[in-house]
Amino acid sequence: MEPALKILPDVSGEIAGRSLEEWNAAYVKVENYFHALRIRNKPLLGQLVLRVLERAQRRAPAERSRSATELAAEEMDKLVTAWFAEVLQTSPTGTDQMLSTRGRLALLLADMPGKWQDQFLRPGPWPSEFVESMRESFFRAGPDFQLSKMVPRPLDLGPITTLTNFGNLPYVRMALVWLGFALLLIAIFWLTHGGFEQVQAQLLDVIDWFKQNV
Repeated sequence: MEPALKILPDVSGEIAGRSLEEWNAAYVKVENYFHALRIRNKPLLGQLVLRVLERAQRRAPAERSRSATELAAEEMDKLVTAWFAEVLQTSPTGTDQMLSTRGRLALLLADMPGKWQDQFLRPGPWPSEFVESMRESFFRAGPDFQLSKMVPRPLDLGPITTLTNFGNLPYVRMALVWLGFALLLIAIFWLTHGGFEQVQAQLLDVIDWFKQNV
């Protein structure tokens, strides 16, 4: 008989040679994984997490260099992959990663969380409709299946973009600076060589015209 999950720490304050903080971190890791598979039933979620941690605790004393989170993550993947192999009647040998990935996708395509959440990680036999839906979704999620992605594309602003890029050219900016400087020199020359007097005379003429006509 397999040993039951040890919840309380021993006299050293540890469980299976690991601190409570480590097991708390492992619990959160496994719980988040099942959340990602959209397992929302609280009693079922708690049972599944404790089931994984129990398997990790059995390995912990012999693998002192591994953290509780690492052990729990490995046992979680092994448990889920083995269950996929049973439901889908597919051998996990040599294809664990592919089976795990396609199996998780098949769960979502078959809407397991919405229709058959209570069947997740349960031993068979399973409802025939569930098995058929899982197998059909598994083949749909084959190696050629690809998730569509929105690839960012540059925003085309038409002529505005052309003008913006034109202003970024170093020669254009230099020419604009020199043009502005030349216009400034022309304005100074004009004002210092009678231009100011011409403007003043024109203003006086306008004022006189207003006095005569108003």
